[in-house]
Amino acid sequence: MTTTEPVTGKGNTVPPRRMSLPGDPEDVLIDDACRDLRLPAFRERFVELADTARRDQHTYKQFLLDLLQVERADRELRRQQRLIRAARFPRPKRLEDFDFEKNPNVTPEVVADLKSPGWVRDGRPLVLIGDSGTGKSHLLIGVGTAIAEAGLSVRYTTTSALVNELAEADAGRRLSSVIARYSKVDLLCLDEFGYLNLDRKGAKLLFQIFTEREERKATAVATNSPFAEWDKTFGDPRLCAAIADRITFRCTLIQTGTESYRFQATTAEHTGTTS
Repeated sequence: MTTTEPVTGKGNTVPPRRMSLPGDPEDVLIDDACRDLRLPAFRERFVELADTARRDQHTYKQFLLDLLQVERADRELRRQQRLIRAARFPRPKRLEDFDFEKNPNVTPEVVADLKSPGWVRDGRPLVLIGDSGTGKSHLLIGVGTAIAEAGLSVRYTTTSALVNELAEADAGRRLSSVIARYSKVDLLCLDEFGYLNLDRKGAKLLFQIFTEREERKATAVATNSPFAEWDKTFGDPRLCAAIADRITFRCTLIQTGTESYRFQATTAEHTGTTS
């Protein structure tokens, strides 16, 4: 028994080819029905699959199953694409493209485990610590992309952008609605954590986000500051301790090191050019 393979795959989408209708009245009616019922994959592929079924002598049930599988694969892909767009990643990054050889501090097995959404459903944090150019943002976006493809909601933002959004919402008396919106996201990816020093108000606003999400929703942060230096970011030692406690409790910690492989690649490129 032969089934038609989906034309889509994670990270490599092949758009279906629209089959021209041969003019058969039944094909026209099927096309119209698919449009009305919002079955785009049916509409794109039914002529092709009908020809295949006729040639390979498929049963009616097998032909129907082929159509259903195509539609289901298409809907799953569209859902993944919607979730990835909703995450607002600044650029596309995938875990499969991370160069573990250039950053031996990062363990492939640990990163592979993060592709499974179990830790997100458990509300466990992820902390990525390392200097600039060591792959933190790549891992953060790659993990977020994998979780979105697994069907969960993801939101990416930088710490400064989030604090500014919260401050504007507070000034406009919309803070509760913004916090509620962020509290519903399955995975919050917070980049550039600790890059800028926050005033007390900004730190308190950020603390509310972590409090709302604590042990219910997962938060992943990427920072270039070790834990001992977080008090410089938040100013208030007690507030810093409270935020650190919420981020690190049951967290997965990945230290990406201090050697920038972006700088290594630039140095190698210039060396190769001048030699």
